[in-house]
Amino acid sequence: MEPEVLTIQNLGGSLPVENVQALASMNMKEIPQRYLRPEVELDEVSVEDSLRIPVIDMSKLLESSEIHHHEELSKLHFACRDWGFFQIINHGVSEQVIEKMKIDILEFFQLPLVEKNAYAQLPNNLEGYGQAFVVSEEQKLDWGDMFFLLPHPVSLRNMRFWPTVPTSFRDTLDKYSWELKRVAICLLKFISKNLGLNLEKLESLFGDGRQGMRMNYYPPCVHANKVIGLTPHSDATGLTILLQVNEVQGLQIRKSGKWVPIKPIPGAFIINIGDIIEIMSNGEYKSIEHRAVVDPEKERLSIAAFHSPNMSTMIGPLPELVKEKNITANFKTISHEEFVRLVIARKLDGKSLLDDMKLEQ
Repeated sequence: MEPEVLTIQNLGGSLPVENVQALASMNMKEIPQRYLRPEVELDEVSVEDSLRIPVIDMSKLLESSEIHHHEELSKLHFACRDWGFFQIINHGVSEQVIEKMKIDILEFFQLPLVEKNAYAQLPNNLEGYGQAFVVSEEQKLDWGDMFFLLPHPVSLRNMRFWPTVPTSFRDTLDKYSWELKRVAICLLKFISKNLGLNLEKLESLFGDGRQGMRMNYYPPCVHANKVIGLTPHSDATGLTILLQVNEVQGLQIRKSGKWVPIKPIPGAFIINIGDIIEIMSNGEYKSIEHRAVVDPEKERLSIAAFHSPNMSTMIGPLPELVKEKNITANFKTISHEEFVRLVIARKLDGKSLLDDMKLEQ
């Protein structure tokens, strides 16, 4: 068996749960116990900090002008080190490709449940329509549904899960996934540069790596302050590119112990550093804990594209950043397969995965 196949099958999956979109349509007076999250009402939210969120102009990173290039490179370094999160503008992805992706995923989620269930997850499989990270019958559930596909590498696409309705979906996702892969590789080059690595270092690991696409649907909930759309967590992958599909906000990041709401800039992508980059950078760059909250009246949709290195890559601090500089490694080094198994076998729980990967100093 090729190592890459292990990312799709035989690594585990999620327990099946009720469809939240269907639950929400019942106009229930009381929320089922498994969805009640009393801690949400107690969390401190800081709207003021939203104004300080880094914005990176990708066109300036690519400029030949040394002044603009270095200024933007410095801003990127600050964003990765101090925030683990930023928005990018002037990224070069055409508005037409983005808008078509928004239209097609909205149309998919509007299909009758029986039609969406034609693409339901199978046991022990990551891909398909359903839920992720449900590992026990007792754990609390998120107020949202998701549809997960692995567009890259292309040779391992499982077209059984790629919808034929809307008819343009497959072509739209193909174009969108290639564009986002290009953006990710471009950003990883500049991240390499900022870390003092060879410019091509991260590209060599991620270029033929995996891209997972998680399409999220958060139904409205009249008791929105008692449920959570997506449990607080950091992404276990390398780099995430998020697209806000409609105008309803819900993404919040944890900064200095408070939750900071994110207001997406029109036409921008939201980028966050994942656990793998934190591990590879030996902790210089930080993954960001984030969550999704629910609106009481309107549905919210988003699309997250996760980028990870190829399966032959060992997950640990890069030797160039520790051994060659004689610096102590802060994290273990394990095989990518072992790392993926660790991720899939656990429920979302802040940055607990990174805690397990840390070495005692």
